Amino acid sequence: MASRFRHAALVGKYQAPGSRQVLASVAEFLTNQGLEVSLDTTTAMAVGLPDYGALDAAQIGKHCDLAVVVGGDGTMLGTARQLARYGVPMIGINQGRLGFMTDIPMAEFRETIAPMIAGDYEEEHRTMLEGCVKRPSGDEFDVIYETFAVNDVVVSRGASAGMVELRVDVQDQFVANFRADGLIISSPTGSTAYALSAGGPILHPGISGWLMVPIAPHALSNRPIVLPDDSEVRIEIVAGRDASVNFDHQSLASLLHGDRICVRRSEHRVRVLHPRGWNFYATLRRKLHWNEGVLPDGAHS
Repeated sequence: MASRFRHAALVGKYQAPGSRQVLASVAEFLTNQGLEVSLDTTTAMAVGLPDYGALDAAQIGKHCDLAVVVGGDGTMLGTARQLARYGVPMIGINQGRLGFMTDIPMAEFRETIAPMIAGDYEEEHRTMLEGCVKRPSGDEFDVIYETFAVNDVVVSRGASAGMVELRVDVQDQFVANFRADGLIISSPTGSTAYALSAGGPILHPGISGWLMVPIAPHALSNRPIVLPDDSEVRIEIVAGRDASVNFDHQSLASLLHGDRICVRRSEHRVRVLHPRGWNFYATLRRKLHWNEGVLPDGAHS
């Protein structure tokens, strides 16, 4: 069977027990499928597989046409943030727990990935968030931090402090001042993460929208809202001590009153490859245990 790809980058959850043996097995399989295999530099330094080269993100973007990610969704998110700008598609092998994005079970990776390498797969593009923190400097604002997020941007109160007060504007239109433990701006991908546990709805990844979800709001009428993803969301710290912001759990602590967190849609999109027949609803049934029902043909899900 001919290969659709020529050079795969292998990224691993190297902290997991037995990760070296797992990554060696995946690397050997990919090589046997006719692909050149390189490890990302962090994985290579951690597991030490000398038979394979090591590449950083920019080199992967230049030389590789596929990334195989072994781990959980956290590993997949970190890889996506690094590789989205280069347009490298990713395949996720689940070595974690839930695995909404790493949807190939470790025990089935050989029979599942072989046809994908030959070109038989479903390709999905997911939007990313791009955000920055601006701090007042005279009459201007200085950008003190900027990065990407695949799941969400979360502004939250300090560990020992009370609520924060946040002013929210969408596309220069004032929305409200929220008093809450925090506020989540989530992509459709992130709607099954923190936003879901905070009471937000699930968004299909094909929807062009963001979720804005207050965390434990003071006013019970502060409800989650779906926003168009072509608008910039601006969150200003009005009151509260030790507020922080994190982008997919990359944290910037000790925000000051007057700091602004600006969130917009990134020009980059995440490319994810799934096995043929994959669909989002089947993933929800499996991962959220909606599998007590009966499918239309009478077979149990």
